[in-house]
Amino acid sequence: MHQHEIYMQRCLKLAKLGGGYAAPNPMVGSVLVFENRIIGEGYHQVYGQAHAEVNCINSVNDEDKHLIGKSVIYVSLEPCAHFGKTPPCADLIIEHKIKKAVIGCRDPFDQVDGKGIEKLQNAGIEVVTGVLENECKELNKRFFTFHTKHRPYIILKWAQSKNHKIANADFSRVLISNAFSNRLVHRWRSEEAGIMVGTNTALQDDPELNTRNWTGPDPARLIVDMNLRLPSNLKIFDRQQKTIIFNSGKNEDDGQLIYYKVNSENLVNELLQACCDLKIQSVLIEGGNKLAETFINAHAWDEARVIENSELIIDNGLRAPLLSNHQLISSENILSDVVSYYKNTFQC
Repeated sequence: MHQHEIYMQRCLKLAKLGGGYAAPNPMVGSVLVFENRIIGEGYHQVYGQAHAEVNCINSVNDEDKHLIGKSVIYVSLEPCAHFGKTPPCADLIIEHKIKKAVIGCRDPFDQVDGKGIEKLQNAGIEVVTGVLENECKELNKRFFTFHTKHRPYIILKWAQSKNHKIANADFSRVLISNAFSNRLVHRWRSEEAGIMVGTNTALQDDPELNTRNWTGPDPARLIVDMNLRLPSNLKIFDRQQKTIIFNSGKNEDDGQLIYYKVNSENLVNELLQACCDLKIQSVLIEGGNKLAETFINAHAWDEARVIENSELIIDNGLRAPLLSNHQLISSENILSDVVSYYKNTFQC
């Protein structure tokens, strides 16, 4: 493995530590290397706070600070060149007279997109790009999808019995996945900006849609309730996290509870555009058959994660959604559950 790839792998490992907290900014890691020795490292920890390059340079011990200018800085994503929540990281690299920058991939965000690389090169800094580029893009697939396709990254999720049922026919409660799989689902929730269900799921399950079984941020709750049928005593109205009710009737916003009007005639596109307007970069869809298949039929999904209880049979139950244009990527066993990961092969 090339030396650049070794240090870029470290950048990626650091970047992942910001999962769920850096959004809507991308996850970014950075290391500073002097003669094959890492003298500093950092990652973008929380949105609105210092970026990876800042934390990396600030982490250098006093006895090594004189080496900063003689070092190579590795960054998994192109350093920003604009003033946002923080000053430009490209300027910081130039200010410290760092001689070389190795970058994983370009930033697709309009205000960056090559401008950071150009700024470094114009300052006489040697720039190497495209190191583990695919891995760096995969890490920030949500960010890239949002800024290149102008829609959120969509993940479908459901649990099903061995005979592909997701619930009893009378909607009575049935536990399909085990406790360990449930914890995994809560980890998934912490990694996404929003979690979406429809009217029936909200009514029948009265879900909290939070991350109570995992340490991580709660996603925004996205509820598709076109005719505003949901009663106010449901848990989704507890104002413990941001909740957005997509409906056909009204627009209201008090900060924590938002009513957002969408057109039912072109529902999927309306929901995708609404998420873009609300800067929600990724959505985990945990609704039932109807909501999932609405997105499947529109080819408007990127991943599907299906948990199947290999022992449970549900007679006369509600059938699971049917995927189309899909490819199995991987699967894992969690006791009696089999978790399968699919990707959409239809480019949308």
